[in-house]
Amino acid sequence: MSTTVESILFAIMQGVSELFPVSSLGHGVIVPELLHWQLDRQSPQFLPFMVVLHLGTALALLWYFRHDWIALFADFFRGGGRPSHPAARPLWLVAVATIPAGVLGLLLEKKIRLLFGNSTIVLAFLVLNGFVLIAGDAFSRRRQRGRALESLSFRQAFKIGIAQSLALIPGLSRSGTTLIGGLSQGLDYASAARFSFLLATPVILAAGLHEVPLLWREAGQLPLGLIFGCGVLSGVCAYISTWLLMKYFNTHEVKALRPFGYYCIAIGVIGLVLKLA
Repeated sequence: MSTTVESILFAIMQGVSELFPVSSLGHGVIVPELLHWQLDRQSPQFLPFMVVLHLGTALALLWYFRHDWIALFADFFRGGGRPSHPAARPLWLVAVATIPAGVLGLLLEKKIRLLFGNSTIVLAFLVLNGFVLIAGDAFSRRRQRGRALESLSFRQAFKIGIAQSLALIPGLSRSGTTLIGGLSQGLDYASAARFSFLLATPVILAAGLHEVPLLWREAGQLPLGLIFGCGVLSGVCAYISTWLLMKYFNTHEVKALRPFGYYCIAIGVIGLVLKLA
């Protein structure tokens, strides 16, 4: 299989798995190794490639939730930017919940990247991610749900942000941990998913923009046309995934995360068996 075809397949996988609660980082590490792709994740060319894929995903999220973001900022200014004002509060909640992943990402970036090369660890965390999804789903059913996003306290928003930061570990899903964090604070599936995607947008966008200088310095022999084409493809897949997931969570009130949990456990166990066989 040529590197061009692998790049296209990787872009599709990234766009889908970034939003589905199955860990895009985990799939990005595991799939190329198990399928023996030529795509070299350790190459300096791979990072700028991932930068563009992340930017494509972030732009897709921005476009899908454009009306939400416009409303958030309009209400923020209407409320004078005061955290105590009900209109300005939602944007403050997003900002507070974004802090943990942003800070930990900057502090632990190099240490976390060391895990990327160890697919056994990633597979183990992918299995753990499956059990977390199933357990979180079961636990959330015992709690009263249905509260409005605006009713969250800053402390609760921060807790959801801590849950999101767990996804810095390859194999744990950003959307999965954030969804469970939202459910644990009383949000229903649809509200938790919406908040999860709103939180993911600035984090993914900031991570991409942070690495943009490497795009021009390290692109090397990988054609820029292919890189940007894959970025667009990843964005389109992310947009479709977001639409499907929001529709899914709007129509499911119980056990919505279990299918994803079973999938992660199955893929992780199969991968571990193949590696250790």
